Amino acid sequence: MKDYISERAVKIANYIIQNNATVRQTAHAFGVSKSTVHKDVAERLLYINPHLAAEARKVLDINKSERHIRGGMATREKYLHQHG
Repeated sequence: MKDYISERAVKIANYIIQNNATVRQTAHAFGVSKSTVHKDVAERLLYINPHLAAEARKVLDINKSERHIRGGMATREKYLHQHG
């Protein structure tokens, strides 16, 4: 694996942990695709730093489990401002 990819995977994981960031937020911050964020955390980082990979995975799993709530809140806000 190229050094810059390894470094990016570590930076992405640290960013996710420090900012409690979603995949989408992380992808935007690093200028990469959501697929790249997933691949860096779920696959590449396991070989580089398994502990860091596990920590980042925890944050992403929590964000995923709360995703439907955030979506519902966004829809609610949209309609409150439209009809209010």
